[in-house]
Amino acid sequence: MNEHHEWMRRAIEVARAGMESGKGGPFGAVIVREGELVAEGCNQVTSTNDPTAHAEVTAIRVACQKEGVVRLENCIIYTSCEPCPMCLGAIYWAGISKIYYACTKEDAADAHFDDAFIYRELETPKAERRLPLECCLRHEALKVFEDWQHKQDKTAY
Repeated sequence: MNEHHEWMRRAIEVARAGMESGKGGPFGAVIVREGELVAEGCNQVTSTNDPTAHAEVTAIRVACQKEGVVRLENCIIYTSCEPCPMCLGAIYWAGISKIYYACTKEDAADAHFDDAFIYRELETPKAERRLPLECCLRHEALKVFEDWQHKQDKTAY
């Protein structure tokens, strides 16, 4: 049997278990390195009152805590649905090597989990977005970045 199918089936099982237990929406994710399970997570948005507790983010948090790292290099994530923009960003930041997904973002939209507006907003000029962005006290904040660049005991990531 195809190993990728087995891990994806596990992500789908995690999605169903999380949904049926009332943790959150029907999403699950599994992180694997060299054929070994590193972590798994289900959507926990409604049970934790945390809009960032998507399955992929939850799995990344568990994996990083377990491994004691901030980068999950040489890991693969299997997710029951194509990652939303937030989760995709988290996957990139975590350094995960590959994504396998089952349902598409269109399937999610059909189930009333539509993030198309976020994709549109990201392509819209800042001044025209629904959520206003305004730069404030940049020069004061730049000093913190400058201090970071000279900090001798920093942990790079």
